[in-house]
Amino acid sequence: MNNPMSFPGYRRIHAGPVRMTHWLNAGCMLGMFMSGWGIYNASPLFGFTFSHSLTLGGWLGGNIAWHLAIMWVLVINGLGYITWGVLSRHFRHDLLPLSPRAVITDLRAALTFRLAHRLGHYNAVQKLLYLGVIALCVLVVLSGLAIWKPVQFHPLTALLGGFDTARYVHFFAMAGIGLFIAIHLVLVALVPRTLWPMISGRARSRQHEDDHHEPS
Repeated sequence: MNNPMSFPGYRRIHAGPVRMTHWLNAGCMLGMFMSGWGIYNASPLFGFTFSHSLTLGGWLGGNIAWHLAIMWVLVINGLGYITWGVLSRHFRHDLLPLSPRAVITDLRAALTFRLAHRLGHYNAVQKLLYLGVIALCVLVVLSGLAIWKPVQFHPLTALLGGFDTARYVHFFAMAGIGLFIAIHLVLVALVPRTLWPMISGRARSRQHEDDHHEPS
């Protein structure tokens, strides 16, 4: 949405709720990973553990306390984002429609460095990644509930294959989110002009117009 009266020459790229929830998620996810690594270390699923210096909480009880506290912040933030996204038609306007043909076409263009990047516009690959990470967030919450309260949420725990399997589901869902974040950071590094609009919400109109013609 344009607001030329307040910011002449600038165009709004990202709405306030998108930026607020994005940056809150960024900080919270770091805490979730660090506290989660501490919990993992208490009963590793694989033949490795995470360095104690990378964990949050100091000991298992502290790890769990931090994990649950940050979890509620993320849940509230996520519900707020989803509610706003539905009411404002953000999901429908920015993330849909999405077709396999569009994904293949944009993926081929991206792999050959011919995919044009437009600020505030998601290509089919980005749509797929964002919808995928939303699905992973739902899965990580459900699997987290299943291993946090396996008795109270017994049907959910059983649906995920039992307590032990739910732990693997939770681990791989978090790993998937971590992979998404890594790809996201690499793309920001490759196209650094996308960072400031995510902070301020705006970009120069001329830049926005140029972005329709400049491949990234």
